[in-house]
Amino acid sequence: MRTFLLAAAFGLATVAGAQAGEQYVDTSGFAIGGYDPVAYFDLDQMPVGQRQKEAVPGNTGITAEFNSAQWAFATEANRDKFLSDPEKYAPAYDGHCAYGIAQGGKVPGNPNLWRIVDGKLYLNITPTVVGLWEQDIDGNLSKSESNWSSSEVQPASDRSWKAIADNDGTYTVSAPLQN
Repeated sequence: MRTFLLAAAFGLATVAGAQAGEQYVDTSGFAIGGYDPVAYFDLDQMPVGQRQKEAVPGNTGITAEFNSAQWAFATEANRDKFLSDPEKYAPAYDGHCAYGIAQGGKVPGNPNLWRIVDGKLYLNITPTVVGLWEQDIDGNLSKSESNWSSSEVQPASDRSWKAIADNDGTYTVSAPLQN
């Protein structure tokens, strides 16, 4: 009986793992473009309608793995914070655009187009989309939460957020920084 229960638990864990969403990883090879996910929580957040401060680049020498992706960090302390509670610091929707999920699609998230709402990091794809998302953050989050269960099992986006012309000027430093 014990063997059966262990086998059943392993089978459920395997199925649950297989249904977990893929983290969006851009051409940098790192989650959220190689920017430090913990550092967002130390940045002053701008009011709705104003552009956020740029994300903090991670470093190729300070990394960790989570959700089958490599993450880069600016400091070892930030890496340790992340490893102690990755769900707290990893962006919602596996790093895909929050507005895109609200609209039923899985598109890249630009690490420099961010907002923290109720302690959770959300990314969007372009400055134009940020404007649409910010018109009704609560309503869009309600839609994205409703859509996420069906979107999560879809493959991660393979598009580069940097290849979208509307993102020109949304970053001044490419991440991660080389060790």
